[in-house]
Amino acid sequence: MSDVSARIKNVIENEPVALFMKGTPQFVMCGNSGRALEALRAAGAPVTAVDVLPDPSIRQELSELSGWPTIPQLFVGGELVGGADITQELAETGELRKILEEKLGAGYSENAEERVVDVLSGTRA
Repeated sequence: MSDVSARIKNVIENEPVALFMKGTPQFVMCGNSGRALEALRAAGAPVTAVDVLPDPSIRQELSELSGWPTIPQLFVGGELVGGADITQELAETGELRKILEEKLGAGYSENAEERVVDVLSGTRA
């Protein structure tokens, strides 16, 4: 397993909510990534974002780990939820909040912050 793959797996397994997206929460570079992020924000979710744009290996390794071909990819409690369309639909029906509560606990939104992890260097911002 490569370092990048190991770091991606670490984010998926150890971050309550991981959003692999194009850009960052502060500088979204894709409409679909923006839609997924907005759905998470509306649900009050803490978000750890990973920008897949700095290196093609990030996207390749992520898709190999998840089996999901497109970006964004949302993981909650270590499990793949889906991409932008699924995340938005879940938010619209209220299911996203239910998933977050089930995986993270009822008080999940109390400390809802946004962070960025660089899987190339392993640093957090």
